[in-house]
Amino acid sequence: MNKIVIVLIAAALFFTGCKEQPKENTTIKNNEVEHTEHHTESNLVSNDWMHNIQLDNGAKWEANPETNQGVTKMKLAFAQNNPKDLKDYHELAETLNNDKNFVIKECTMKGPSHDNLHVWLLPLIDKIDALKEAKTLEEAQQIYKSIEQNVNAYDTYFE
Repeated sequence: MNKIVIVLIAAALFFTGCKEQPKENTTIKNNEVEHTEHHTESNLVSNDWMHNIQLDNGAKWEANPETNQGVTKMKLAFAQNNPKDLKDYHELAETLNNDKNFVIKECTMKGPSHDNLHVWLLPLIDKIDALKEAKTLEEAQQIYKSIEQNVNAYDTYFE
């Protein structure tokens, strides 16, 4: 039950889009969202999203400072953790999930930069969710590597 609530809240926050009003005037509404998309394991850990993301006429997109801060927190989580067992991977997934939620909540980007952020972010959301639910150490290690690649690729497309 908790998992469903968390997924619904995360999806609702994500799909309501980035804020268009100043922070002090923003009200978050809960929307019911059915998450029916399923991924095969190989598709989940792939970085196919890289075929869909674009640069801004050859330059990096400008991201809002809070988005950059959230991604920096994710990178720091990788630097400060060296998971050894499944419990460690699950704990890292919770940290990454909180950082990802910060990015979603604080996003103020609009237009093409926002659209490309979603190309980068959507697979990351699925990967973090999968890491939280990994059943074997091997599965967790594979997902971990894919998340790390996803997070590190952010700097290729955004500044």
